[in-house]
Amino acid sequence: MEDQWLTWAKRLSALADTGLHYCRDKFDRERYEEIAELSRSMMAALGTVPLERIAAALGERDGHVTPKIDVRAAIIDDGRILLVKEKMDGRWTMPGGYAEVGVSAADNTVKEVWEEAGIKVAVSRLYALRHKARHAYPPDVLDFYKLFFLCERLDDAPLEPGHEVHDAAYFPADDLPPLSEPRVIARDIADAFAFHADPARAALID
Repeated sequence: MEDQWLTWAKRLSALADTGLHYCRDKFDRERYEEIAELSRSMMAALGTVPLERIAAALGERDGHVTPKIDVRAAIIDDGRILLVKEKMDGRWTMPGGYAEVGVSAADNTVKEVWEEAGIKVAVSRLYALRHKARHAYPPDVLDFYKLFFLCERLDDAPLEPGHEVHDAAYFPADDLPPLSEPRVIARDIADAFAFHADPARAALID
């Protein structure tokens, strides 16, 4: 669960950036700019990281600030789940990434699996929609909704890791490699196995 102070700082940051987009009065703009600066300073202090890194992570936010969307694919075969090894941290995650504009959530997921593991899949169902801040992921200055989909393979081609990952392989539930926890946690994988075993379960919305 995310620290409450980080939640408040992120909310202030989003309100300030949204206010800067809509405001027309120069004095209101100055106030929103100050709130934005204060919220970023709070996040930097809470995470003991340089303010420049916070600013770089948030980037230039224009318009009404909303959560980012991350999609992840659970492909289970013969009691094992497909994971890919991230180049950024050398740890493993379910294939996936940022959802892209103009592409459906399901098509984004299919695309990510193809790019990261070199296999064709079809999305069969959503099994979880999570607000990242409410779960055991490491703290993040960005706010995320994470969508987890069960997928089925459409071919039996060998795994072919893409340029964004080091490797792709299947792992049993009781012998997982070190996980890239900003992207996926053990619960996400446990839930994937549970929903694969019981298709009648209602999706988790939390």
